[in-house]
Amino acid sequence: MSTNPPLPDDLKLIVSQALTEDIGSGDITASLIDSDATAHASIICREDAVLCGQPWAEEVLHQLGVSAVNLEWLLAEGSDIVANQSIARFTGPARTLLSAERCMLNFLQTLSGTATLSRAYARLVAHTSCQLLDTRKTIPGLRTAQKYAVAIGGCGNHRMGLYDAFLIKENHISACGSISRAVNKARVLAPGKPVEVEVESFAELGEALDARADIIMLDNFSIADMREAVQRNIDRGEGRSRLEASGGITRQRLVEIAETGVDYISIGALTKDVKAIDLSMRFDRLK
Repeated sequence: MSTNPPLPDDLKLIVSQALTEDIGSGDITASLIDSDATAHASIICREDAVLCGQPWAEEVLHQLGVSAVNLEWLLAEGSDIVANQSIARFTGPARTLLSAERCMLNFLQTLSGTATLSRAYARLVAHTSCQLLDTRKTIPGLRTAQKYAVAIGGCGNHRMGLYDAFLIKENHISACGSISRAVNKARVLAPGKPVEVEVESFAELGEALDARADIIMLDNFSIADMREAVQRNIDRGEGRSRLEASGGITRQRLVEIAETGVDYISIGALTKDVKAIDLSMRFDRLK
C-alpha cells in the first residue's frame, strides 16, 4: 500500500488565511438559519477525479471550532473517484457547515485537480523508469499544498523553492565565469544541497558532467539529442549525473521523452494548468 506524503508545515496557516478572507467579520447569510438547526449534508463529485485535500477540509472544520460536526469520508485520500460519486457525509450545525462549505470545496477542488492531472501524466510513463517532477509554477500561497497533491497523484517534487537546492542557469554561469566554477562555489556555499545545472548544448553538457553536477537539465533538447545525452552520461560510469528533460514538454511528447532514458521530466503544467474538479455540497436534511 502506498504511503501519503507528509503534510506541509504551513497547512494550518493556509487554512486560517482562507477562512479569514472568506468569512471576515462573520457569515451574514448563514445567520439567516436558526442557530440550533442541524444539517445532514454530502459532498458529491461530478466528474472522474483523484481525491485530494482531506486534511485541509478537516482543518477548516477544526478552525471553525465546532466539535459537533461529524465528518465521514467515503473514500480514502488518493482514491479514484467516478463521476457523481459521494465522497463525504456530514452531520452538524447548519450554520457551521454553510460557513465551511466554500473553503472546504476550494481546497478539495484545487488539490484534487492537481492530483488528477498528475496521476494522468504518471500513468502515461509508468512503463519507464522516468519520474515526472513538478516545478515552482504553483498558485501563490498554495505551493506546499499543490506539491503534496502532485505526490498524491504519483509524480515527484522538484525543489520547493530557491532555498533547498541549486539550479544553475545561463545567467548564473555567466556571472560565475563557467559551469565548473558555479558548481564548485555551490558545493562550498551549501554542502549537501543538490546542485543542478541547466545546459543548452553538448559542450555545456560535457562541462556539467566534468563538474559532476548532481542533476543536469537538458533544456529544449531534441529527442535524438536526449538519447545522445543519456548515452554520454552512461559512458561516464560511476561518475554520471542524473538527467532531467525540460522545456517544450507536452502531453503528446511525454512518452517519447520518457523513453529516451532520462531520469526526470519537469512539467510546469502539473500545477499551473490545473482545472478545478467539479464538487458540490448538498443538504440532505435540515432540522
